[in-house]
Amino acid sequence: MDASQNQEPAEGTPLIAPSTTEHPLYEPVVDACRTVFDPEIPVNIYDLGLVYTVAIDPENKVKIVMTLTAPGCPVAGEMPGWVQDAVGSVPGVQDVDIDMTFDPQWGMEMMSDEARLELGFM
Repeated sequence: MDASQNQEPAEGTPLIAPSTTEHPLYEPVVDACRTVFDPEIPVNIYDLGLVYTVAIDPENKVKIVMTLTAPGCPVAGEMPGWVQDAVGSVPGVQDVDIDMTFDPQWGMEMMSDEARLELGFM
């Protein structure tokens, strides 16, 4: 097998795809994500680090890759709909696709400084 057939990600390849931060809808979409809270933790899902990627294409279709604090989270079936509703209400957003993943697994190090402060970890 030659190197071109190797399916392993290249060293240094991020596990989380980059977000479309330059798109004009990026900040409003992030703000919408910040309106969704994990019911067991008094911090929004964005600052908790549950939103891995916010990708917005030229047609203003949004794809969010996110996770949960644990695979057995009691709202696992509901949270994607909450995020879809919140982001779908942003003016200009044409469509919202939510992909759930557990790779990489969420960890407390993914929280923002604001979330760590809110939860007493700083």
